[in-house]
Formats: sequence, structure tokens, C-alpha cells
Amino acid sequence: MTMARSVTVMEVSPRDGLQNESVILSTDDKLTLIHRALAAGFRRIEVTSFVHPTRVPQMADAEAVCQGLPQRGDVTYAGLILNRRGYDRARATGRLQEVGMVVPASDTFGTRNQGQSVDESVAVGCEILRDAARRGLRATATIAVAFGCPFEGEVAAARVLDIAKRLADAGPVELALADTIGVGVPGQVLELFGALRNSLGALPLRAHFHNTRNTGIANAFAALQVGVETLDASIGGIGGCPFAPKATGNIATEDLIYMLDRMRIGHDGALDAVIETSHWLGSVLGKELPAMVSRAGGFPNGATN
Repeated sequence: MTMARSVTVMEVSPRDGLQNESVILSTDDKLTLIHRALAAGFRRIEVTSFVHPTRVPQMADAEAVCQGLPQRGDVTYAGLILNRRGYDRARATGRLQEVGMVVPASDTFGTRNQGQSVDESVAVGCEILRDAARRGLRATATIAVAFGCPFEGEVAAARVLDIAKRLADAGPVELALADTIGVGVPGQVLELFGALRNSLGALPLRAHFHNTRNTGIANAFAALQVGVETLDASIGGIGGCPFAPKATGNIATEDLIYMLDRMRIGHDGALDAVIETSHWLGSVLGKELPAMVSRAGGFPNGATN
């Protein structure tokens, strides 16, 4: 095992964080969240998703959010897509540096989430990845429910690896595995990402964990041990999938960077600023957020409530 000494934290609260919240934030509040994430030091932010507004009304203002993004040379804004229509919408904004295609690891989840079987989604994903490469647009691929499906149960590692190889052949700049419903454990993380590293060589890897069963940070630690370069996290620990029952929040950004700081693993975020933003976001959403470090504060000289 090779422990990563630095990692990119991809801030996903504006998209995955907000998509499952009952309170729908205004476009201005979403842009404020993005500005705060930038001020906290994050340079890769998933800002929205291009999905049908009747399916995910929280993301209905995707184009408006993109138009309001501060354009600067030191940040990568990403938009999530599920199909060709979403890809075309994302490109049309002219404001994103990256698109992220999601492919399910189970047919049932794929049908419920995006109206496609695994094979159909892989075919669409490969088409989009190749088109983006021709256009010089960064395009990533994420395999959803890679650690378990809410409808089919266990997902075989061999199935995930097969999907990953097929997607990798289409030339993504990065491949991610998502524990969409928070069922994964560190042993799975070591196995799957270790196998991906052996199979895909130098292709950059990203991990997306949910903390539904309190294993998210442990899984992030395991991912670091096999050299995963990027970890997704959401300020306050908000998030979830509207199409996955009981799928609660992402790992909290402040909890993750507290661990990284104490382990002396490099990253871009500033803990105090993230805690302040978490408190602000909780007030906007009208509830206490699940992140632990925002309640306890940093140690020994970090922020406190």
C-alpha cells in the first residue's frame, strides 16, 4: 500500500449536497455557497447537475447557476450528467471545465435513476467521453452503487471492474467509484480500488463516499492507502440520492479535512472557513447539519462553536 501524501478534495455540496434537501435553495444562495467554497480554498467544485427538473427540482436552475459562476483560471467547475441531453446542456453553458458522466453498476438502479440499463449507460457514457476528448473538455466517469445497490443488494467486484475497463477504453481523465447508499466498508475499498489501480495503471482515481452507516471517513482513509488522488466531500455532510431509499449524506468536508490535517496529508481546504460555511448553510437550510467537526471544533487550535 502507498499512502497518499496529498489529495484533492472535490467539494460537492452545491450538487450532491443539495439535491436531496427538502429546502430548495435560491440560485443566489447556491452561488454564495460556491463563493464560500472558493474562499475556503477549494479549486474543484461540482456545481450542479443537468437532470430533468421534474425529477430533481433542486437542480432546476442549473444553467442559471453556471451563468453566475465567477470565471477564474485556478478553478475547475464540474457538472454531473446522466445522458446525452444533459451533456449537451452542460456544454451549452460555456461555463464548465468538466463534465462527470454517471454509470450505474446495477440494472435496477440504472433504470430507476436514469432510465437506462448498465449496458445502455456504458454505451452512452463512452460516446460522451470520446466526444468530450475530441472537444478538449475534461470528462470523468463515475460508477454509481459500486459498493452495493439498494434494490439488488451486493454488487460483484468483477462487475464493477468490467464496467471500469469498458469506460476507461473511452478515455476519461479520471474514473470514480461511488458508494451511493453508504454500505461500503474499508475492506471493499481496498479491494476495489486496489484492483482498479492494477488494471487501469496511471488513470487517476476518485472516491465518492456516503456516511449512511458511519463508515464514510474510514472508507476515505482506506482510499488514501491505495493512492486515490481525489476524495469527494460535502460541507456539513449534507447530501443523498433521491432515487436511493435511506441514502443519507456525503462524508462531511470538515470531518475529512480535520483527518487530513492531523495526518499531515496535503489538501486545499481551510478548516475554519469550512466550519463557518457549514454553520451558514445550516441556517439557510433551517436545521443542524450532520458534520461532527462543526459541532466540536478543530484541535488543538482550530475553530470552535
